[in-house]
Amino acid sequence: MKLFLKKLYKTMYLWAIGGLLYCLFELIFRGHTHWTMFAVGGFCFVMCGLLNEHIGWDMPLPLQMLIGCLVITGTELIAGVVLNIWLGLNIWDYSNMPLNLWGQICLPFSFLWFFLSAVAIALDDELRYNMFGEEKPHYYFWRKK
Repeated sequence: MKLFLKKLYKTMYLWAIGGLLYCLFELIFRGHTHWTMFAVGGFCFVMCGLLNEHIGWDMPLPLQMLIGCLVITGTELIAGVVLNIWLGLNIWDYSNMPLNLWGQICLPFSFLWFFLSAVAIALDDELRYNMFGEEKPHYYFWRKK
């Protein structure tokens, strides 16, 4: 039970950091955010951070970034369908963006998620190392030597 609570605390802590940072990012670049973006941003942050926790440090960082990009884009699609289409909250609309799907995801933002996933991965790893005493982060850009 103690181990479960420790893992739950760590996950909630990381979720909160990711959610707060994503909302801050939106406030800076869009001028507004929505409370649901705290949940979505936190979820994406935790998922990106889990890549080398469960797959291992041998995975090249660009591959982690690609998987992170796909996770974020997939989460954005699901959240967009639920929040924007089903519930009609109209939090975002990419209809005017090139190569969009139902106005919920688009290729330009997927490229942005690719690069931001590197920030999320590195920040998660540093937090896990400094706050929770986990393994010191180390990355490979192409393959392990």
